[in-house]
Amino acid sequence: MGFIAWLIIGGLAGWIAGNIMRGGGFGILGNIGVGIVGAVLGGFLFSLLGLQAGGFIGSLVTATVGAVVLLWVISKVRSA
Repeated sequence: MGFIAWLIIGGLAGWIAGNIMRGGGFGILGNIGVGIVGAVLGGFLFSLLGLQAGGFIGSLVTATVGAVVLLWVISKVRSA
């Protein structure tokens, strides 16, 4: 996947995760950052579970799941 696709998937995944976890996005750069880090985390978690997701939709789902987990961990760390 190309660099532009990473940015698009990262932005979408970050925006979706932001809406799921706190009701809003983080701005375009924040969404992209959360989405890209979430994609790495989601890929790691999916590999631990023996799951694979391919294509644009699979990558978006993986990144979104990872971004939601990332935001959940951040919320727990902040509240502690």
